[in-house]
Amino acid sequence: MMNSRARIVIVEDHALTRAGLRTALGTDFDVIGEASDGPSGLDLIAREQPDVAVVDIGLPGIDGVELTRKTRISSPATRVVIVTMIDIEREVLAALAAGADAYVLKTSEPERIVAAAQVARDGGAYFDPQIAHLVLARFGATRDAQRSATSPLSLRETQIVRLISEGIGNFDIAEQLHIGLGTVKGHIREILEKLSASDRTQAAVEALRRGYI
Repeated sequence: MMNSRARIVIVEDHALTRAGLRTALGTDFDVIGEASDGPSGLDLIAREQPDVAVVDIGLPGIDGVELTRKTRISSPATRVVIVTMIDIEREVLAALAAGADAYVLKTSEPERIVAAAQVARDGGAYFDPQIAHLVLARFGATRDAQRSATSPLSLRETQIVRLISEGIGNFDIAEQLHIGLGTVKGHIREILEKLSASDRTQAAVEALRRGYI
């Protein structure tokens, strides 16, 4: 029987971290290769054309941002997950601008890193909840003129997902929009379904990626 599991490579310069990623990701992916620096990682991705590449941002030789940018050319179908200790907003924005599909902190639990890779594999975008609202608020502000006229979201749903992107909780959304908390939760259920998102953060990222907010 043909193996249907997605193929993934790991580009990380620390052997211990690489081993941990291999163990965590191996439950859901076929880990087909590893590299410990940027140039060899780029060669690996170009040669293997994996479904997903998990990439450290602080690689020697070629950093993760530049590797992502070059991967978009050499292996456009490969989804890129940036994994890093760095939670500086400018670094995250640089990775996003280079074409990264997901960004997760190494300090996150292994399940979150696996989830980020799964979301990327399935064509979605994922940002660690610890930094997502900062990135979405900054990046979304430059997209106002590019919103899609074909958004499946209603005006109210668009308002709510924009507030979610700013890191605002359900109770405060209800207060700001002068609607009930139950109404907010109902709208969020609709938003998750329309955007095929698993949680509020992913919904905000998807809405941003598609130009709906």
